[in-house]
Amino acid sequence: MFRKRCHKLGQAMTEYIIIVAIIALAALAIFGLFGDRIRAMVGGATEELGGDASAVQSAVGSEGDSLEHLRNLKPSGN
Repeated sequence: MFRKRCHKLGQAMTEYIIIVAIIALAALAIFGLFGDRIRAMVGGATEELGGDASAVQSAVGSEGDSLEHLRNLKPSGN
């Protein structure tokens, strides 16, 4: 009986390790795709807390410009 219980505890630990690994890989993928934008936003937030609001405004402005550019794209018709 003790071996069966120990086996189930080991199985649960393995499942948790797999879940943590999947979450870590997803976080790495997200930071790989959006790393520059996240870095700019975090940098802007720290400068805002330090008293410099211009960095936050420039980060928000560049994001708005990117969204406006995407809205203006027209689909290519064949």
